[in-house]
Amino acid sequence: MANKVAELSQGPEVRTSSPWTDMPEDQKQPGTAGKAAAGAKGEKRPVVCVFCGASAGNTPAHLEGARRLAFILHNHGISLVYGGGTVGLMGELARSLVALSGPDAVHGIIPAALVKYEQGSDPNQSDIKKLIDEEIYGRTTVVKDMHTRKHMMAKEVIEGGPGGGFVALSGGYGTLEELMEVTTWNQLGIHNKPVVVFNVEGYYDGLMLWVKGAVEKGFISDKNQGILVEAKTAEEVYQRLLDYKNSEGRFKLEWDSQ
Repeated sequence: MANKVAELSQGPEVRTSSPWTDMPEDQKQPGTAGKAAAGAKGEKRPVVCVFCGASAGNTPAHLEGARRLAFILHNHGISLVYGGGTVGLMGELARSLVALSGPDAVHGIIPAALVKYEQGSDPNQSDIKKLIDEEIYGRTTVVKDMHTRKHMMAKEVIEGGPGGGFVALSGGYGTLEELMEVTTWNQLGIHNKPVVVFNVEGYYDGLMLWVKGAVEKGFISDKNQGILVEAKTAEEVYQRLLDYKNSEGRFKLEWDSQ
C-alpha cells in the first residue's frame, strides 16, 4: 500500500470520563442490531477505522459527534481501530466506546515517537507502558513509524466483517491526508470498504464542494464521485456503511496483499 505522512496535530486533553459511563450495565451490551452486525457465530466482527483530530476543536459539537459515534458503534457491535491518542477527538471517541463496550472493542495504534504527546502524558516519562491505560482507552499497539500505523489500521478494516469501513471525523492536515489516502486506495482497487465523511456542523462542506468541482472540471469521473460519501449524523454514518456501493469507475488492478 502507498504510504504517506500522518497527522501530528496536538491538542489539550479533554474529559477523563464519558457521558456514557453511567449507563446501566444492561445497556452496555450490543442489542439485536449489534449482534446482527457482528454476524452469526464464527463470522468476523466488523471494524471501523476512524480518523480524527488530536485536538477537540473550539465548539462542543465535535466532541459530541465523537461520543455519539461511539454509541452507534457500540449499539451495532462494531469494533474501533484508531490512531491511539488519548487527547482531543481521538481520546473522546476511545474513552466513550470503552465505557460502553469494554477494552476489547477498541484498538489504538500509535508510533512510539508520539506516545508522550498524542497520549497527553508526561513527556518526561520514559516507560511508554506506563502511559497507556487499557481499561480507559482499550488495547494499544506501539509501532515504529507512521506508515506501519496506517497499514495496520487499514488491514484490520479490510480483514473485518461486513459493515466495517473508514470514517473521518473532524481533524487537521493528517486527518484529511488519511481520508484521501483510503479514498484513493478504494479507487485503485486496493480495498473495497466504504469511506464516509462525518460532516459535523458543516466542517467538511468545503471538501465536498471540492469533490463536486473536481468532477465538473474533469479531474474526478462521474462514476467515482461516490467513492467518498457524506453523513451528517452518527446514525447516518452507520447507514452509509451498510448501504455503500462501490463505484463502477474503480480500477481493477492487482496488488500485493501486503
